[in-house]
Amino acid sequence: MRDSRPAVGGDTARGAEAEGSSGSRSAFVLLLGPCVLEDDDLNLEVARGVRAAARERDFPVVFKASFDKANRSRLGSPRGPGLSRGVEQLLRVREATGLPILTDVHEPGQAAPAAEVADVLQIPAFLCRQTALLTAAGRTGRAVNVKKGQWMSAEAMAGAVEKVRAGGARRVFVTERGTAFGYGDLVVDMRNFSRIRRATGAPAIFDGTHSVQRPGGLADGSTSGAPEHIAALVRAAVAAGCDGLFLEVHPDPPSAPSDSTNMLPLDKLSGLLGEVAAIRAALAPGASA
Repeated sequence: MRDSRPAVGGDTARGAEAEGSSGSRSAFVLLLGPCVLEDDDLNLEVARGVRAAARERDFPVVFKASFDKANRSRLGSPRGPGLSRGVEQLLRVREATGLPILTDVHEPGQAAPAAEVADVLQIPAFLCRQTALLTAAGRTGRAVNVKKGQWMSAEAMAGAVEKVRAGGARRVFVTERGTAFGYGDLVVDMRNFSRIRRATGAPAIFDGTHSVQRPGGLADGSTSGAPEHIAALVRAAVAAGCDGLFLEVHPDPPSAPSDSTNMLPLDKLSGLLGEVAAIRAALAPGASA
């Protein structure tokens, strides 16, 4: 597939690629949006909101949203609009806002049609070792974001990145989203950002919203969360050297059809990004002590 759009890491979404494994990194990138696509009004409200918040701090931003949540805990849980309608909705967001688009794929056959509109294809954490899916995403020529499985070490992600690159992708990055701690909780190892970079040669993104999930935390076995910890974990990850942030945001998280218990309210995004900018400025080379 020939890619005529600016590369992620280029003018429209600088910062989603790194060079080699030396730890040299380009601009800090934000991957922001709702968990799953909803109606066009909601999608555009979120897209315009994240664009405004990111521009306020001069961060490059990519709009993220899923067309299908294929790994929901319960059979009857909402999954989203599906591939065909979802691609149309994502295209409308891109045309209305000019933002680059990220969406996740669950099957090899979804990669090419999703890549018709998406600038970044994402591999869900539960699927981060699926060879056919990883190579199919790489063959599209799009940037690929691989979520680190909750059971995977940083070093084990080298194989996933190798598979994506073998498919032909030139831009790959890895997202840390917490590690399983017992049956119903996650913890974040802040060493993983440097470990991921060393092991894979890819930039390491921090997912500050899925990291506060509590798998199986609800009475019916569905996932719950502790969103009060999002800001603290984001601040820590930025201080620890992550290369960007993945955050799911929503104007009214309790009403969201997916991940309602671990999303950041849209009106809290600007303030959190202000803190992120301040931490990065304090740690920048040459910053006064």
